[in-house]
Amino acid sequence: MASHRKSRPAGTRVAGIRTPALATAALTSVALLSQSADATPAADGAPSLEEVEKKVDALYRQAESATEKYNAAKERTGKQRKRVDTLLDDVARRTQKLNEAREELGSFAAAQYRTGASAPDTATFLLADSPQDYFDQTQLMSRLTTRQKGAVDDYVTEQSATMKKRREAAQGLQTLTETQSDLHTAKATVQRKLSDARAVLSRLTAEEKARLAAIEKEKREKAAEEAAELAKRQAAAEKAAQRQPDTSASSSSAPSSSSGAYSTKAQKTLAFARAQIGKPYVWGATGPDSYDCSGLTQAAWKAAGVSLPRTTYDQVNAGTTVSLAAAQPGDLVFFYDDVTHVGIYIGDGMMIHAPKPGAYVREESLYYDGESAIHSVVRPA
Repeated sequence: MASHRKSRPAGTRVAGIRTPALATAALTSVALLSQSADATPAADGAPSLEEVEKKVDALYRQAESATEKYNAAKERTGKQRKRVDTLLDDVARRTQKLNEAREELGSFAAAQYRTGASAPDTATFLLADSPQDYFDQTQLMSRLTTRQKGAVDDYVTEQSATMKKRREAAQGLQTLTETQSDLHTAKATVQRKLSDARAVLSRLTAEEKARLAAIEKEKREKAAEEAAELAKRQAAAEKAAQRQPDTSASSSSAPSSSSGAYSTKAQKTLAFARAQIGKPYVWGATGPDSYDCSGLTQAAWKAAGVSLPRTTYDQVNAGTTVSLAAAQPGDLVFFYDDVTHVGIYIGDGMMIHAPKPGAYVREESLYYDGESAIHSVVRPA
């Protein structure tokens, strides 16, 4: 899942790593609202930089949403395919048993015709070629041995079970077809939105890209100031908590990363995430060479022994929600009203995340897209 606006210009350093030149192309997704002069429409009717920014931003956001839908559809498709394969294997086994039971009944019927023995209505009906044959045979056969009756009962039971499994398999195949269709639709949407964004970017001049780079620098500086302010508030809150004796049972049971099992897991999560810094964002990727945003958070917490769902929509519900002021290293920070982006909090108002196409896993301020972009903070363990 792509975060939208804040790729750093080529040649800048992120957490000690020089970002590749490909990041330059993503700079056009930065917020340009603060530069009003650039918002003035061109004399020839061409879109202003503000309009370009809004267009590219909208395309990246739509691609993010489609990426999460793709991830969800891919997960459903995998599960449904396994279920269908299991059902089809079961149907094959049951069909074989049904054929064996039918052959056994056939051998009984042949023997009964030779000896003149009779069979009960159920067996006669199953073996008859037509209703008239059935009524004719009932005049000659009246009963079966215990073994023969068991074979008839097994046949009836297996036939009913096989028909039920065949219906389930048919329904499963229909569902699999539908999830595959959803998967293809989401994939096509992502590719189309990203292609549209690249087309918009390709029309920018070198001068326009340079102005965007300058604006991006200002945005980063502002985000860093806001992150520092958050760090101060958190430090003050921790000191206040230390001065106040903890006498409540509820407070001692609240999840905390300052001690205990959570701290150990969070440290493993952050160690894994830091090791991924510099790897490219690729939508739908879960590692080890590339990631999208929820793929990174899932892999990082898996390294700590915690299983997270695949998508941001599910990850946001996979833990305890805490306030931003109470955020601890290892917590997941979600962005936007539609919950289409996520990063891993590392402290001091900073996070590690996989931003968007053309960018790389990196450390960045929680406020990279403004405070209003933050949706919630979740502690997954």
